[in-house]
Amino acid sequence: MVFQVIRILTISAASFTVSLIFTPFLIGFLKKINVGKQIRTSEKTPIFSSLHKNKEGTPTMGGVIIWGTVLFLAVFFFLMSVFFDGFWGKLNFVNRSETYLPLAAMLIAAVFGLFDDILGVLKIGVNGGGFKIRHKFILYSLVALIGAWWFYFRLNWDILRIPFIGDYNIGFWYIPIFIFIIIASAFSANETDGLDGLLGGISLFAFFSLSAVAFSLGRYDLSAFSGAVAGALLAFLWFNIYPAKFFMGDTGSMALGITIGVISMLTNTVLLLPFFVFIFVLESLSVIIQVTSKKIRGKKFFLSSPIHHHFEALGWHETTVTMRFWIIAVIFNAFGLILFFLSRIVL
Repeated sequence: MVFQVIRILTISAASFTVSLIFTPFLIGFLKKINVGKQIRTSEKTPIFSSLHKNKEGTPTMGGVIIWGTVLFLAVFFFLMSVFFDGFWGKLNFVNRSETYLPLAAMLIAAVFGLFDDILGVLKIGVNGGGFKIRHKFILYSLVALIGAWWFYFRLNWDILRIPFIGDYNIGFWYIPIFIFIIIASAFSANETDGLDGLLGGISLFAFFSLSAVAFSLGRYDLSAFSGAVAGALLAFLWFNIYPAKFFMGDTGSMALGITIGVISMLTNTVLLLPFFVFIFVLESLSVIIQVTSKKIRGKKFFLSSPIHHHFEALGWHETTVTMRFWIIAVIFNAFGLILFFLSRIVL
């Protein structure tokens, strides 16, 4: 077990180092090809536009460094283990039963998100901002369907764990639950990505927690994968905290959201996921409440949504919102881990 701890920390450190080294080159490249963020200007979003107009032109698609680093290390360690084995074999975390699906889901979601970012830069799509909501829903559903098929028909998984109670065979219901979790995670991550460092920090805490969960379950390769994502996120945040040198873009938020959902299914911690991504839940609820209020009452409930923009509109500085949301995220991640470990002791 001590070896596995050292192994996972080594992989996480390698991910952090690789990402930290290559990020300045990525930022320079993004500036060179002029892929700046387009801030939408609309009569429907006057508060958002006024608060973030000065960020227009900041390079986007920075999420490439996160999933790119993880995939690079996965391929590198795998190939080194094939040709040399020995030491390199111990660093390989590519495993059919543990990391095939999260790696594939991350790559597919990242490519979809990258395409969306490119459309946004080229001002193609709704309000010149890429895919419409329904287009994203279709893409998320496609990834979720592939994952659900793999889990249910290839891995024969149809068990839902209820903390402190036990495991329940839910049969075919596993598929719609899986699809809901993936779509909800993807949309929530996308909605959370609105302030410098916000989504990066929230995701970092979630991946730390999921890595700890996977480790306790003996899924060391999945834990190493989560650690690699966390390492890349830590380096990303080095450049993304206020004032951000670049933005994550949909290529990062889609990849992170879907991957978090997949790992929660792999570790059977779906009912604890709201603790690990509490801010995701809060952001999504604020959007749902805002839309519902507009339709029913004809007026807004929040000054702006998602909720992080509401606090900005109240006069909170962007860094204040981000730091306080980080604190809330840490507290709820701690609760989630406590519940997870207590549940394992009871059962």
